[in-house]
Amino acid sequence: MEQLEQLSIQFVNAVWGTPLVVLLLGGGLFFAIYSRLLPYRHFGHAVGIMLGKHDTPDQPGELSHAQALAAALSGTMGLGNMAGVALAIVAGGPGAVFWMWMSALVGIATKFFTCTLGIMYRGKDSLGQLQGGPQYVIREALPRAFYPLAIVFSLAGLIGTLPMFQANQLTAMIRENIDIGGDPLLGNFMIGLAMATIVGLVVFGGLQRVAKVAVALLPLMVAIYLGMTLIMIGSNLEKVPGILASIVHNAFSPDAAVGGFLGVVLIGVSRGVFSNEAGLGTEVMAHGAAKTNEPVREGLVAMLGPVADTLIVCTCTAIVILLAGTWENPGDLSGVVLTANAFKAQLGTPGLILLSIVALILSSTTMFAGWYYGAKCFGFLFGAQIQHHYKWYFLATIVFGACVSIDVVFNLISGSYGIMAIPTMVSTLYLAARVKAAANEYFHRHPY
Repeated sequence: MEQLEQLSIQFVNAVWGTPLVVLLLGGGLFFAIYSRLLPYRHFGHAVGIMLGKHDTPDQPGELSHAQALAAALSGTMGLGNMAGVALAIVAGGPGAVFWMWMSALVGIATKFFTCTLGIMYRGKDSLGQLQGGPQYVIREALPRAFYPLAIVFSLAGLIGTLPMFQANQLTAMIRENIDIGGDPLLGNFMIGLAMATIVGLVVFGGLQRVAKVAVALLPLMVAIYLGMTLIMIGSNLEKVPGILASIVHNAFSPDAAVGGFLGVVLIGVSRGVFSNEAGLGTEVMAHGAAKTNEPVREGLVAMLGPVADTLIVCTCTAIVILLAGTWENPGDLSGVVLTANAFKAQLGTPGLILLSIVALILSSTTMFAGWYYGAKCFGFLFGAQIQHHYKWYFLATIVFGACVSIDVVFNLISGSYGIMAIPTMVSTLYLAARVKAAANEYFHRHPY
């Protein structure tokens, strides 16, 4: 197990270097400037689209705008918001949160560009079904020489979209609160098996069931979670300005223990992208299934994701953790257990129980979305006609994730995410002019 952990560390360090951070932050900043802040200027219109004012149910696709956003958010809102933030703060200090914010701010523009392309260049799989995603954008819109990037994206997606992180952290939370007894590995295996069974009941129902479950559960669970964090923040309101000041200060004057300025930037951006997935391409696969013939509309809906996910939910989690102070000496605690202890310290056992329920449901919806993303990658590589076999591999990795260490699963997923970002960002930068032209044409027809 120790050797596996070392290999995973080497893998994630090799991927998440300065070039990738420059590609993601620099690329997002380019999209924002190149579009003259268009996504930010039309935020209200994006909300209106999401609320169903411009739905076109007779158009090709599988999901409404709201369902597509819910499916995408179900892949980001969950333990990444709880455990991912804790991991970022422990690894990079309060300053990592600032760089998570930066990844989300430029991620708004990135999602607008990537998801607009996801509708503009949908392609058909081997069964003739219309599909969206970076792999199809590359195949349909880029010269043939770029096709290997589609293969790289899909191969990395077979690992990056797996539910191992959610299974691992959910298992950790269950073991923290319930004394299972017996052999720990056997206990983890049984927990993983139970999770795989529950997830299987949903994913075998297909994308429509995933989207319906996400639409039904996400708003309530996020509202409950935000309510809990706001109660804790409200009861410590006088400390919040100091917390926010420490985030900004440590972003530019970090402790040498986290690798200095560059180290905290790398940690913050990687954890931010892990949370909101802007630039990775997973969100393109969800939004590419929307029922619309207006690519710009779906791009506008998609850009709401980083706002809700990172700027709101992750910020609330970060403030709660920093208020508790346990991040400075976490001991054996990591990820979601550290976050859970912060809630328990303020809200007691009832708060911990409620958080556990929210974590269970949000992590489950994340796993549902991960199946859809992975299945698309599998179908692109090996043929949609055998795509149904992917479900068994996906469910098996839930059990695997429950049994290994957090370092192994987080590094494996995070490193694969980084690889997925390269084809997504390169293809989007190449096609940015087409998105800008489509946006200008759209707003000429619809002058909001």
